Amino acid sequence: METELVEKQHTSPRIHMIQRGAAVGFPIMLGYLPIAITYGVLAKQSGMSLTELTLMSVMVFAGASQFMGANMIAVGAGAMEIIVATFVLNFRHFVMSLSFMNRLRDFGMKWKVPLSMGLTDETFAVSALHTKEAKMEKGAYFYASLILTAYLAWIGGSFLGGVLGEVIPAQLSQSMGIALYAMFIGLLIPSVKKEWRVGLVAAIAMLINAVFSQFMSDGWAIVFGTVLGGWSAVFLLKEDAS
Repeated sequence: METELVEKQHTSPRIHMIQRGAAVGFPIMLGYLPIAITYGVLAKQSGMSLTELTLMSVMVFAGASQFMGANMIAVGAGAMEIIVATFVLNFRHFVMSLSFMNRLRDFGMKWKVPLSMGLTDETFAVSALHTKEAKMEKGAYFYASLILTAYLAWIGGSFLGGVLGEVIPAQLSQSMGIALYAMFIGLLIPSVKKEWRVGLVAAIAMLINAVFSQFMSDGWAIVFGTVLGGWSAVFLLKEDAS
């Protein structure tokens, strides 16, 4: 009896943290499922197999990059073009990971590394609202459960989208291509409302992409539009010295 009580006391904090993490990650899961399904349909439409598009979600786990990668595959971009474009697009993850690891400074590297690799914009934002768990007993399980809930939802939704991509009418799957543009516009508009020059940076990137696509592949045009457009932000978004 005493042994059972000791075991219960030992496991309860861990189970409690796992349950809390799953509960906090549940809204992210609900948001990820329709987007992941859309990605799966579009990736299937671009020529990827069900295995390939699912493994991309398993290994990459970055919605914007996966959408862009699927789109670049559809236009015939090469592997290097896709790698460079997604690297630039996901460079912000380095900053998020450093901030996240600093917040979890009391955790060992066996927790910091895998948790940081599972970060997305949404899981990073939600975890930033739950900093006290980093100081609690078995707090690492809270963040692991939060990230795994989002991760498994993304993989499951991608797989389901790939399956649906094989059975739904072609016209319907093609119409879902607007999801890529809608997602980026949805990310852009709040920033433009706060600072109109962000919209100018986006316009510059689009213009560069349009010009470069006239004399190079669409994949490299996207790469140069992303890099040079981001570089213009260094000057356009520089804070006034005053």
